[in-house]
Amino acid sequence: MKAVAYRRPGPVDRDDALQDITLDTPKAEGRDLLVKISAVSVNPVDTKLRRAVGPEGMDWKVLGFDASGVVEAVGPDAMNFKPGDAVFYAGSLTRPGTNSEFHLVDERIVGRKPSNVSDAEAAALPLTAITAWEMLFDRLDVKRPTPQGADIILVIGGAGGVGSITIQLLRALTDMTVIATASRPETQEWVRECGAQHVIDHRQALAPQVEALGLGAPGFVFSTTQTQLHMADIVKLIAPQGRFGLIDDPDTLNVMPLKRKAISLHWELMFTRSLFGTPDVEEQGKLLNEVANLVEAGRIRSTATAVAGRIDAKTLRAVHAQIESGTSRGKIVLEGF
Repeated sequence: MKAVAYRRPGPVDRDDALQDITLDTPKAEGRDLLVKISAVSVNPVDTKLRRAVGPEGMDWKVLGFDASGVVEAVGPDAMNFKPGDAVFYAGSLTRPGTNSEFHLVDERIVGRKPSNVSDAEAAALPLTAITAWEMLFDRLDVKRPTPQGADIILVIGGAGGVGSITIQLLRALTDMTVIATASRPETQEWVRECGAQHVIDHRQALAPQVEALGLGAPGFVFSTTQTQLHMADIVKLIAPQGRFGLIDDPDTLNVMPLKRKAISLHWELMFTRSLFGTPDVEEQGKLLNEVANLVEAGRIRSTATAVAGRIDAKTLRAVHAQIESGTSRGKIVLEGF
């Protein structure tokens, strides 16, 4: 089968940063599905791994997590899907990725593909939707009010993949007022299209902008990017006894200032359930089915903003470079081999 992989981690501008290769097609065992990949999207985690993590016990490292495709075969213990089913999902950190013609995935983290969108549109959703859903409803528990500022949430980095779907889920499933950050006219318009009622600029100090809105202090803050740059403002603007969540990787994070306001801190990694084989791992499959229902009902939409081309090394290198530039909006998708 065709695949895109690398042997040596490093910068994307090397010719061997990502290469077109041929691998043996794997076989489904246990509760695995063998999925014929139709479309994939690229996430910041792909670029982080490519820069720093090499193959472990293998000749090649295949990246890719988000995928949409059709079940080709099932393992003997699989019970949720059958060959021919259209599916979408985000894979595991511990297995080869989705940048290949065929891919093995545990059926418990797989959802049925929404029937009213294309493979490319579906492939944009899983990783970010799981991340946003788990942060909002499992970590921050936004449906449980805080004593002050209970109906207001600030989403930092609202135009990215996670921010885009976070805003939509909040508007579809809660009555919260959403403040989102974006810095350019096109990204500010994008977050408004996703449903944010208020937009502020994360290139400027956040606390004065939130105060100027006249809404009061938010009870919740979800930071998707550059948390260490905004930490002082977050502490200043969030309501006492509020809840603060993040998903990025600050070089340093001083949490002591949170104590005075009794702010709780929540870190989200959507790979945790599959990485540790937690007893509730199948919640991700259920979650994706709920996302599919919301898409089909027209309550949320795909965050795909561009189809870059086919799934090959040249196109993937270009998309990695764009994501690393920090200028992407929504999700970039690749379709077909």
